[in-house]
Amino acid sequence: MIADSGGSRSAVSLSAWREFLWGGLACGFGETIMHPVDTIKTRLQSGFGQNANLVQVSKTIGARDGIRGFYRGVFPGVTGSFVTGATYFGFIETTKDLLQEKRPNLPTPWALFFAGAAGDALGAVVYVPCEVIKQRMQVQGSRKAWETAKQQQIKAPVFQYYSGMFHAARAIHAQEGTRGLYAGLLSTIVRDIPFAGLQIVLYEAFRKTALKVANGDLSCSQDFLLGGAAGGFSAFLTTPFDVVKTRMQVQSTSARYTGWLDAITKIKEQEGIRGLFKGAGPRVMWWCPASALTFMAVEKLRREFNDKGGLQILSQAA
Repeated sequence: MIADSGGSRSAVSLSAWREFLWGGLACGFGETIMHPVDTIKTRLQSGFGQNANLVQVSKTIGARDGIRGFYRGVFPGVTGSFVTGATYFGFIETTKDLLQEKRPNLPTPWALFFAGAAGDALGAVVYVPCEVIKQRMQVQGSRKAWETAKQQQIKAPVFQYYSGMFHAARAIHAQEGTRGLYAGLLSTIVRDIPFAGLQIVLYEAFRKTALKVANGDLSCSQDFLLGGAAGGFSAFLTTPFDVVKTRMQVQSTSARYTGWLDAITKIKEQEGIRGLFKGAGPRVMWWCPASALTFMAVEKLRREFNDKGGLQILSQAA
């Protein structure tokens, strides 16, 4: 009995570590593919050039910086996504079952919601500094574009130009302290907790229905579609929180907003409801394929590398 118990714990531990790895790899992969769309979204939401639309921003980036402009800040973006993906899927694996063990009456969707939200919130410790660096680099574009904007007195934040991820981290910490690197932490958590929880609940519900219809395992293309639907719907509903987070993170030391409540109030007063949904199109355009790629990759990695009978959290919960 003791040996069996130890073997069971070992299997659970191995499965959990696999989920951390698969989640990190899948989210890093999705961020790499979708980074250009995220760059457009960040430019739209930043508030610099408020009258620009999606097409105008895309043309401006392409004209000033070429293809490289769309990939500005990709390294900190992938780093943050890898860590958050690892904690997100790893915590769903380990925390969902623990919650249901401690709270037998807790419905599976709520267990998934809390587990996903907890994992995403933990990842914010690394994700937020990476996001601050990434978004400032995205707003800046190339050095040439940045210098041109300053010379033409185009409305832009006053922080210095960053040559790379580590230079940005050192510069922000030197000028603004740890608070600068964690700018928008609260607004990020406020945005990501409902998004992360809602996304996994929707994906699980969609997958449960699809498994019943298919009467068997799903294909990669089906996982792709289900992940995209869950991510896109969740992304649209949480767009206002994303706008606030972006504004908080790209503002310089001469801050326009004192906090996320101040930001959401001022944006609504000055720009209306439409201001709170700025970048909703690119955000959904980003999350649909990003979530689709992530969930497809995670399911594929599970099928290819997990042992038969290993824990398959999403299908088991169904």
